[in-house]
Amino acid sequence: MNPLDTPIGFSSTFLFVPGTRPERFTKALDSGADGVIIDLEDAVAEEDKESARAAIRAAWPTFTAEQIKRLIIRSNSPGSHFYAADLILVQELDVACILIPKSESLDQINGAAQILPNTAIIPMIETAIGLDRLNEIANSEQVLRLALGNIDLQADLGMVCDAQETELQTARFQIVLASRLAQIAPPIDGVTPSTDNIERITDDAERAKRMGFGGKLCIHPKQVSLVKDSFMPTAAEVSWAHRVIEADKASKGGAVKLDGRMIDRPVVLLAQRTLAIAGKP
Repeated sequence: MNPLDTPIGFSSTFLFVPGTRPERFTKALDSGADGVIIDLEDAVAEEDKESARAAIRAAWPTFTAEQIKRLIIRSNSPGSHFYAADLILVQELDVACILIPKSESLDQINGAAQILPNTAIIPMIETAIGLDRLNEIANSEQVLRLALGNIDLQADLGMVCDAQETELQTARFQIVLASRLAQIAPPIDGVTPSTDNIERITDDAERAKRMGFGGKLCIHPKQVSLVKDSFMPTAAEVSWAHRVIEADKASKGGAVKLDGRMIDRPVVLLAQRTLAIAGKP
């Protein structure tokens, strides 16, 4: 899926808000986060799933058209008996983007796509099976980008990670590589559990950017500005992006080299994303 079709494709900050807390929906949208993920999974107890869907349904007409473009619903996992009702809600509201946790197969993603033909899909990689099937998942037609569920992946693999999550470096690389091979937008890194450790949050975000991630999940509004600043392109990166776009236009989409590097679609997408994040189209 072309990330130009939705602003979420170029977003760097994503803030979770529980589906049971509708009074926080607008606050989350005003937090500075590029995307707001209304959560029906981990943040909602089993007995509250239906009331959370009802709260989202009731709040939806109060959002502006621009706000709706920034809203993502995280469903329950495909293996959950709550999943079907979540897909019906997303279909009913014509939600622009859905985050599917514990995505593990092409069939799961294609099944969601059949029900939601107009909805971009972000599969969340949180299990060993999902990690093993990265390439097939990333290549599903409606997949916008991948997201890492770092906490659940640690649990599924039986890992005990250090503060830097060194043990997950290989998994992170695999997700970035699969995204590049599928020619989709750079993936979204997982959460930083700490909401007060500024150095930890910043270090995690800067590491994610260096590794090739295009954004990061946030669990608290205090994290948003730190993550956004970490992903903001430098002046040199903005200059490079402008040159890539100019070279691509001059070649009319044909093969062209810039500074000895072949300019292909993923490079052009990276340049477009860089300028979009920098706010300098």
